Parts: sequence; C-alpha cells; structure tokens
Amino acid sequence: MSELAYLSAITIAKKIRQKEISSRETLDYFLDRVAKLDKPINSVVTIDADRARAEADAADAALARGEASGPLHGVPMTIKDSFQTAGMRTTSGAPELAHFVPTEDAWPVARLREAGAIIYGKTNLPIYAGDLQSYNDVFGTTNNPHDQSRTPGGSSGGSAAALACGFTPLELGSDIGGSIRLPSHMSGVVGHKPSYGIVPAHGQIPGPPGTLTLADLAVAGPMARTVDDLKLGLNIMAGPNRWETPAWRLRLPAPHHRKLSEYRIAAWLDDPFCRVEPESRALLEQAAEKLAEAGARVNHEARPEFSLEKVTDTFFALLQAALAGGVSREKIEAFAADQGDSEVSQTRRRQAIRHREWLSYHERRLQMRKHWENFFKDWDIALLPVMPCPAIPHDQSQPQAGRIAKVNGEDRSYWGLITWMAPAGTCYLPATVVPVGKLSNGLPVGIQIVGPYLEDNTTLDLAKRLMTLLGVGCPRPAGF
Repeated sequence: MSELAYLSAITIAKKIRQKEISSRETLDYFLDRVAKLDKPINSVVTIDADRARAEADAADAALARGEASGPLHGVPMTIKDSFQTAGMRTTSGAPELAHFVPTEDAWPVARLREAGAIIYGKTNLPIYAGDLQSYNDVFGTTNNPHDQSRTPGGSSGGSAAALACGFTPLELGSDIGGSIRLPSHMSGVVGHKPSYGIVPAHGQIPGPPGTLTLADLAVAGPMARTVDDLKLGLNIMAGPNRWETPAWRLRLPAPHHRKLSEYRIAAWLDDPFCRVEPESRALLEQAAEKLAEAGARVNHEARPEFSLEKVTDTFFALLQAALAGGVSREKIEAFAADQGDSEVSQTRRRQAIRHREWLSYHERRLQMRKHWENFFKDWDIALLPVMPCPAIPHDQSQPQAGRIAKVNGEDRSYWGLITWMAPAGTCYLPATVVPVGKLSNGLPVGIQIVGPYLEDNTTLDLAKRLMTLLGVGCPRPAGF
C-alpha cells in the first residue's frame, strides 16, 4: 500500500475497479498518512472520516455487484475549502463561517461525486481565497513541503501542498488572480486554469453562501500530479452552468496537432517589465530548448500586439474590481478618495472604479483578446513564466498591498509577483502549469503553457509532452 501516496487518480481508480485494492483500504491509507505527516504542513484542515468510510464501503459494495459510478469510482480526494461540500464544514478561511455546514455541493464538487470520488477532507486557503499565501484565523498557516519557512502559494495552497505530500491524488482549485497556477509553481505540482466559463463554479465562497454570481476572471479547475489527471478532472467538471444547461453542450476541440514537430511555440520567458530571476529563467529556457530539440518550432521573439505592462494594468483593474464585491459602500467611497501614490492607495482606487471606467477596461480586454486571436493564427502555444521567483517566505503583514518581496535580491511589490498571471487571466485563456525542475536550493519552478480560448486540450497536450521530454515529474518533498 505504501506506493499509493504518489499514484495518479487514474491508476488508483483502475486498481479499485480491478479489485487489487478496495476503496476503503485506499481511504484509510490516506487518512493515516495525513494523521502521521500533515501536522507540520497543515494542508488538510477538515476531515469527515466517518462519512467518507461509509461512502467507500458503499463504493466497494457497488463494485461487488458489478456497478461503478464513474471514472473516479471509490477514489478518495480532498477539496479546497472555498467550495461548498454538503454535510461537511466549509469555511473559506473566515471566522464567521467556522461552523458553516452547507446543505448542497458546489457544482464542481457535485460532478466529482457523480464521477465516483469520495470527498474525505478540505484543504486550507487564505480568508475568502484572497491572497497568494495560505493562512487564516480559523486554521492557521499552511507551509510549503519543500521549505516550511515558505508558503505553498495561494489561494489553492492547501490543495497544492496536499498533492505534493501525497495526501490526495486529485484536487479542485480555483483561480481568479493565479490561485491554481501560483501554488502549482510554488509547490511543484500540475494545475490547469480552464478557459473562462467552461467549469461552472456555483457554490464557491466568496460571495456569501447562496450567491449565484459567477465573478469576472474567476474559474474552477483541477490540480494533480499528472497531466492525464488534469484532463480527467477537466472532462468531469466542464459543462454549461445552471442558466445555460437547457440549451447548450460543451465539446472542446482536440489538440491542434498529433505530432510535437508540428507545434509552433512562442517562448515569452522574460520581460523588462517583470524580470525573472536568472536561475529560474534558465530552467524555463531549458524547457523551451528541449521542445525545439524534439522538433517543435520555437520562437523567442514572437509576442502578441500589446505589452506586458499594458495587460498587467488592465488585469489589476479588472481583478480588484472583481474582488471588491464584499467591500462596503462607505469603504468604497473612502477608497475612491485616496489619492496617494503607494501600492496600497492604487489598489484601493482600483477597487473603487466606477462602472463606466470598468467598461473602458473591459473594452481594452476585448481588444487584447482580439490581439491574442491574431497571434494564435501563427502560433499554437505561448510559454510564459508563472512568477519571477520561486516560493516566497511567509509574510502575513497587513495590508497585503504594502508587502515587499525579494526577487534576485531586489525589492519588488507584492502584487508584482502575479504580473505573469495577467496575459492569460485578463483574456480568459486556458493555462496549464507543470514543473520544469528545481533550483539549487531545492525549490520547484513551473512553466505556464497558454493557448487560444477554448483550446484547453492543446495546452494540456503540450504540457504532457513537455513533462515527458524533461523527465522531471512532480518533485517529491524530502520526508514525504
């Protein structure tokens, strides 16, 4: 049973179907592993062992009758604590929700259950999924398994840490400003930010429980240790939302090419506006070189017709507007009046933009989407960094916007760490993150594989090919 920790969800499901192991044995293995190893990491923060065991026993009984509920039949997994889970506490890291037990599953959770998954626990995050670190007053701080003095990322940091530690084969994350991509990079796992709108996230917090609004930029998506598990997770969760279900179905296009040699790849691996640390950049360039050596056409000069600076400005305006839904009117008025030059003041003004100003930024976004459309007539994929540096040390000082991060020995603004989230996030594009190696200090580095809107299968296809070429896999933390 010891090898279960790092098997893929697909492999575990196959072993359960073939009765090599039972769902109950698998579940008990993961429960025992979390109990023994998670205390210094603090990734799995809520466990409902009794219910999960009952569901696992039911899955085994169904299999004995020749019945299987789906591709994840009997597979135990965890879920980010921002997604409502019927009968299991869901806090989104907020003290006011510390004892909230939903009566309904969030839509992606429901689809995972329909596919046979056994949800045994919830993973940590920042309060209301609003940080690129993962800590809150309900459950405390989650540490990076590769270096416990650093964050595993956020907001899906508990998800990434649990995957890295072998506590779950599959996770459900969410991404509005990089919350799948950043933790995947910082913790050395794989994650997929889907094209906007293809995975309905009804039932995620924020907003408050019962909210039906699907926030701008925000997506739900799979996290795992293999790209095949990402593909499976996306196929399970993708589809129309509640408003569109009567009228349409989703059929994502196949990958652009059947051979790696046919791929045309633009490598945008550094930029004067957000310089990447040299050792990280070397790993990114090595990955691009491997693709070129394998026959892909790789160009290091091709760019869409907008600057990283311009798309970042648009991204931060739209992001802060999307995050301002829970801010009171009084605070919004005060934020609008803040004329300071600091990062904190700029963030406040972005949260307070008027609707007519938002419409201007939205039009700018649409113009950039058109530029991407034109770009992808000549190129299949754009390779981008995830961050300018690896996982950062813990910093829980307030306000967030006032924090400073060290990048290559220089002070950078905290929000500047998510600059490379902007090109895909602003324009609703799919982005798959996979590890490309480790730095000399042992910290993992990921690369962002971006494709045209709704061409998720193309980014996933190239991601799998790249991981195969590099032969690195997801690095296992020492002691796990």
